[in-house]
Amino acid sequence: MKVTQLDCLCVILLHLLHTAGSEKFEVLGPTDPIVAVAGDDIILPCYLKPNISAEDMTVDWLNLDFKDSRVYRYQNHRIIRDYQIPYYRGRTSLFEEELWRGNTSLKLTRVQGTDEGRYKCFIKAKSWYDDFTIQVLVKAVGSKPVVSIEGHREGGMGLLCESEGWHPEPELAWLDSKGVHLSAGPPETHRDFKGFYRVKQHVIVQETDTNRFTCRVQQSRINEKMETEVHLPSELFDYATPLRMAFIVLCCLGAVTVIGLALAIYCICNQKGNGKMSRMLNCFFPVLFSTSTHSQWLYSKDTG
Repeated sequence: MKVTQLDCLCVILLHLLHTAGSEKFEVLGPTDPIVAVAGDDIILPCYLKPNISAEDMTVDWLNLDFKDSRVYRYQNHRIIRDYQIPYYRGRTSLFEEELWRGNTSLKLTRVQGTDEGRYKCFIKAKSWYDDFTIQVLVKAVGSKPVVSIEGHREGGMGLLCESEGWHPEPELAWLDSKGVHLSAGPPETHRDFKGFYRVKQHVIVQETDTNRFTCRVQQSRINEKMETEVHLPSELFDYATPLRMAFIVLCCLGAVTVIGLALAIYCICNQKGNGKMSRMLNCFFPVLFSTSTHSQWLYSKDTG
């Protein structure tokens, strides 16, 4: 039987159509966000429908919130680590033993704040591709607030509250014993290299009937809060501050110095019989020298 070129072409086309049809698939995953607790390991589900093998395909996991978005790549039966986001090195893997049945889920270990974002599971075969996007939310409850006394400030006593290890970014508030919010300075927020937040805030408080104040740090999205209450003894609100004490001491020393200097000059002038100088000093220090002169006149009268 003679095979023509047309027959060969038909066979090739049929093979290509069959191959293309057999490679068509959908990439599926969860529609609800995945909430991950910081420090835990999580799995980002992703699979093919129908459950065909992905061993000969390219599997890409991307974080869409990063400019260089590659989290993980599997290609030609091996892991490709080029251009991987540094945050994910050593923390990502596939279930390679399950690729044959279309399981392309990603395992992410030791979750940290920077892991929050939108992840795309992208699967590419020779003539077909599809993808699915998953939202990951990270939850981290920070440390109990630490309150420190900063000392006397203009208008009252200065306090500082600090807390760290939160995600998402928390809110910090100062309250009095009745739960009323206090007016405080602007909050200061810092984010570390793992994406966790540290917050602190200064406040100046005045003496009250209880002298009890509370620092509250809370994150409404994860419904978590931490509080620390501090009680300040009334003695701390004694406003004889070191600066004021120093001022009083300097005033006293200045007064003693002036009086001593005046007495010394007066004695010297009196010994020399310089009446003119004595009269001049008496003008500058009338009370002091009038008293001294009066005492000297009484003494002379008695001895005379």
